[in-house]
Amino acid sequence: MKIRVGFGFDVHKLVSGRELWLGGVRLEHELGLLGHSDADVLIHAICDALLGAANMRDIGFHFPDNAGEYKDIDSKILLARTVEIIAAKGYRVGNIDATVCAERPKLKTHIPQICETLARVMKIDLDDVSVKATTTEKLGFTGREEGISAYATVLIEKD
Repeated sequence: MKIRVGFGFDVHKLVSGRELWLGGVRLEHELGLLGHSDADVLIHAICDALLGAANMRDIGFHFPDNAGEYKDIDSKILLARTVEIIAAKGYRVGNIDATVCAERPKLKTHIPQICETLARVMKIDLDDVSVKATTTEKLGFTGREEGISAYATVLIEKD
């Protein structure tokens, strides 16, 4: 069996007038993330990690932000397609470990639903999805609540 690891990072600006989507779950918050798609920073980091692990470039290469077909797209669709893209090269998802950096909203109560959603979309076992949340102790753009960032590490496998 061949295994590979990948790392992904993404950041989006918080703005008014947008819904907040994290890990495929809509959260109640006065601000949402700005982006061409639904700007789900967690899913975008996971997609980048998966594509990187398979040596298949990045999310912007496969789903360009200047392509009309991806305007306001649900990032769960991008994640499902990313899993299909790496599968075409013979890889399957082993596990995901991700961290979301946000001052607000507090994510603790939402993490189980986020993990369930991600596992369902990627068609993997719930035990293979770990999502954590942290703040930056009021430091930097995240601490000032100007944006949210996410980091993801993945393991992919090929027989």
